[in-house]
Amino acid sequence: MAKITISVIKADIGGYVGHSSMHPNILTRAMQILDDQKKKGLLIDFYVTHCGDDLELLLSHNQGENSGEIHKMAWDLFVECTEVAKQLKLYGAGQDLLSDAFAGNVKGMGPGCAEMTFEERESEPIIIFAADKTSPGAWNMPLYKIFADPFNTIGLVIDPKMHDGFTFEVLDIFENKIVKLNSPEDIYDLLCLIGASEHYIIKSVYNKNGEIAAVTSTQKVNLIAGRYVGKDDPVMMVRCQSGLPAVGEVLEPFSLPYMVAGWMRGSHWGPFMPVSVKDAHPTRFDGPPRVIALGFQLSQGTFIGPRDMFADPSYDLARQKANEIANYIRRHGPFEPQRLPLSDMEYTTLPQVLNKLKDRFK
Repeated sequence: MAKITISVIKADIGGYVGHSSMHPNILTRAMQILDDQKKKGLLIDFYVTHCGDDLELLLSHNQGENSGEIHKMAWDLFVECTEVAKQLKLYGAGQDLLSDAFAGNVKGMGPGCAEMTFEERESEPIIIFAADKTSPGAWNMPLYKIFADPFNTIGLVIDPKMHDGFTFEVLDIFENKIVKLNSPEDIYDLLCLIGASEHYIIKSVYNKNGEIAAVTSTQKVNLIAGRYVGKDDPVMMVRCQSGLPAVGEVLEPFSLPYMVAGWMRGSHWGPFMPVSVKDAHPTRFDGPPRVIALGFQLSQGTFIGPRDMFADPSYDLARQKANEIANYIRRHGPFEPQRLPLSDMEYTTLPQVLNKLKDRFK
């Protein structure tokens, strides 16, 4: 069987209202464009959704990763949808499009992108995660728990196909360098890095045979732009079952609303709340940060689904806890630890305020 490529490409091209959600006209236009591309044979299949004010494109095709044709199609779609956003006067229309012209690949141009290529197994469950009001490091903790923590993933102990562990590709986003670390052998070294989730980001995970298991978007739009233009709102794909973690093991880390960077103006720590798509409309202090999970069965490149995996009452307690944490941390107002430390505020609007005060220091 020929290998297939799955691409998840996203962009914030205009919020409705403010930064809270996505206007239906944007989703409709995106689906029309992708349907035309499917009829032309560029795509095998597609699915369009949103998390908060981010437009998420799920694409299957035979063009391989980093395909100029696929990326140009996505870029042109974002440009066209931005025009719809401008007509509606949506907030921040086109804010993730950092260039006036396509340069061959959406990576480095503002939109987020995660891609993987593999040969379909007899059964191919895959979960697509999308986040709003946070940064790519938000996936560090769940990826560690899914692929390296036996208290989360019992398959690491009792499944002989998983017992050898996994390999993590970790990206230093400031040096643009990657290190490969193995679990369980390098767990302490791995934690040393990925615990600093705004500096070191898990880019992908493989089994010890080199088969791709998970991939994330690692684009830091503020580093690309050199100024604050919004949080990155990353995406992640995880393959499940048959020698990889089970669906329930992949979802289990999100039963804890752990703290992530982002929230209001990209400048605060907040609880990561797992929600259904219908509740992916962050409003309280532009948050708290949200994560959705859509499950698909892949069949010859066709997306069978989705199942809205967090539309499940077993996550009600996590949502309740997230609101309790939000109440607590919000009471700190502009003080740390609610506000990010200065080292993480370099690409927010704070430096403009500090610059006004520099001559007053004596």
